[in-house]
Amino acid sequence: MIRLEDHIREIPDFPKKGIKFKDIMPLLQSPEAFRAAVDALASRVERPDAVVAIESRGFLFGAPLALHWRVPLVPARKFGKLPGRTVRQVYSLEYGEDTLELHADALKKGQRAVVVDDLLATGGTALATTQLVRQLEAQATSALFVIELVGLGGRERLAPLPVHALLSLAAKE
Repeated sequence: MIRLEDHIREIPDFPKKGIKFKDIMPLLQSPEAFRAAVDALASRVERPDAVVAIESRGFLFGAPLALHWRVPLVPARKFGKLPGRTVRQVYSLEYGEDTLELHADALKKGQRAVVVDDLLATGGTALATTQLVRQLEAQATSALFVIELVGLGGRERLAPLPVHALLSLAAKE
């Protein structure tokens, strides 16, 4: 049995002093652990109509999930990265704002989409993504994460959306 937590490396003081960055690269470098993570994520929810993966590490888990379920992959990208017509959502960060976009034709009305990212912290990015899904008159049915940093309010911020995380780690240890 693979213990996913054994494949997460903690890097102190990255990207700034006081932060203990949870690095998923060792997990990605182990085909067995990567497969176990994707399979575990897939087992948490029913097959959706689409996977909405958040830039950029969400793509790493969203793509294999979309292939697993044989459904479209919809990238949620940073502002200005998608050509053509888009919908956008501005959201707050710890120090300022950012913007996410989806192609305006990425989801059809009523489609059930699962939102995927590597890590849930405060939930701002995931919440903005679910709002984009709603702008397209689709439905975010759940959110999947490899890691949830508990104590930062992300799960609560996404409520009542069902949130599934493979690992729950303390935000500060």
